[in-house]
Amino acid sequence: MAAEIVNPRSDSETGAGEGADGTSGELLDPAFALHRGGKMAIQATVPVRDKDDLSLAYTPGVAKVCSAIAERPELVHDYTWKSQVVAVVTDGTAVLGLGDIGPEASLPVMEGKAILFKQFGGVDAVPIALATTDTDEIVDTVVRLAPSFGGVNLEDISAPRCFEIEQKLKERLDIPVFHDDQHGTAVVTLAALRNAAKLTDRALGQLRAVISGAGAAGVAIAKILVEAGIGDVAVCDRKGIVSADRGDLTDVKRELAGFTNKQGLTGSLETALKGADVFIGVSGGTVPEEAVATMAKDSMIFAMANPNPEIHPDVAHKYAAVVATGRSDFPNQINNVLAFPGIFAGAMQVRASQITEGMKLAAAEALAAVVADELSAEKVIPSPFDERVAPAVTAAVAAAARAEGVARA
Repeated sequence: MAAEIVNPRSDSETGAGEGADGTSGELLDPAFALHRGGKMAIQATVPVRDKDDLSLAYTPGVAKVCSAIAERPELVHDYTWKSQVVAVVTDGTAVLGLGDIGPEASLPVMEGKAILFKQFGGVDAVPIALATTDTDEIVDTVVRLAPSFGGVNLEDISAPRCFEIEQKLKERLDIPVFHDDQHGTAVVTLAALRNAAKLTDRALGQLRAVISGAGAAGVAIAKILVEAGIGDVAVCDRKGIVSADRGDLTDVKRELAGFTNKQGLTGSLETALKGADVFIGVSGGTVPEEAVATMAKDSMIFAMANPNPEIHPDVAHKYAAVVATGRSDFPNQINNVLAFPGIFAGAMQVRASQITEGMKLAAAEALAAVVADELSAEKVIPSPFDERVAPAVTAAVAAAARAEGVARA
């Protein structure tokens, strides 16, 4: 009710919701109606009905808890919400397909991310949009905020800064730090690819993949595929195949060239696609049908650009045994919501100090296993609304954290 008082919803009679030109057109748009006043709020978990409740929830009772935590800092996990809340941090520089729209404009997405954390993983999350794009300022700010949170989800930060920001935060913090645009996408992609390979009676080690896009998602997908044992993977950027002989590579791409492209391919994306078993698109643009036609028999096409896949499913189905996109209106949606809620829930359940490669691999295996007995060309990955997903991923990540020695509970 309080939120309604300070910010009435669009169905009120106050005239709220009028467009910038004075019209009420936005009132008729369900997206604006849903977002009016924001999509989330803070809710108490204890009652404050009378002076006795107040004296326990606040002063003087709260002083006992504060003093205990001061003496034994680890008690903060038991007596505050720290161990179950994530900071969703952005600078607004790479928001969905909108690009650099700034921190204020990014807030609807960050709120959306927070409610997905709660809905699909039971994890509370707080949107934090920062008014800086300076790498060190972002790192310092998050480090200073970290005592309030049990984990940090980096969101919609442009490459290549996102790599450095994540790495520096991992070095300075002892709580999970996870850039979802990188690792969430990679985990779900690997899970779907495991099942697609199984469906076509092949092992990962028999596959050669081509990734279109050498940004945050492309780099992370390449890394997790190599960790999982892919036969080979070549990554392409706007200038073609990322290879060690190129003199224009950034530090990130130079590292990428060091563990990909075993065949030593050079040239264009079209060159890389000849005979390839897998196409993974995280770049946008359009791949010519003539190039798609040169891929291997029973290929797998994961064209994940939104809203326009790099290869339209109608074209992909002419040549591929399995087709996936990033869209919800086609089968096999590669959706990060399948990964990040369970990954954080599992990591925070055991108070993990970090999210390791082993934990991400475990998440992908668990996610793939959810539909392992139900596989078809149109079902190599679960629906985001499959209630088996979050418990399976949570349990697998928690177990992996214990096995890797990063769990503290």
